Amino acid sequence: MANRTLPQAGKMLPTSLRRSRAPAVTRREFTLQSALALLAGVVITVDGCGGSDSPTQPGSNPGPVGDVTGSISGNHGHTATITAAQITAANAIALDIRGEATHPHTVEVTQQDLRNLQNRQAVAKTSTTDNGHQHGVTFTPM
Repeated sequence: MANRTLPQAGKMLPTSLRRSRAPAVTRREFTLQSALALLAGVVITVDGCGGSDSPTQPGSNPGPVGDVTGSISGNHGHTATITAAQITAANAIALDIRGEATHPHTVEVTQQDLRNLQNRQAVAKTSTTDNGHQHGVTFTPM
């Protein structure tokens, strides 16, 4: 072991040899504080949305709606998705919702329905009756 000498009175230790006097933070405290810091940003973002009917501020447009997948009542393998391109084009469509089911159903989506989706409003439709039944389909854009 090397012979170490103590610093002389009045002289400081080199920075690399000084001990930190900052209180130690446990892993649990660090994780908790990190999670709270992340959630604080979410709260501020959500709180900033408001909820009033006042005009939107510049730059607050949430942008175009993406693909919207419908929720299908009594579902047994059907899939109903309206693509972002179909919503943007806003041309009426007959949507085939067969998916993995053994029989087809069609949902008629009007131009007004697509405009409602563009405005982030939910749209509820009823499918055609096939194989002795029909389905309710609700499209809710995010």
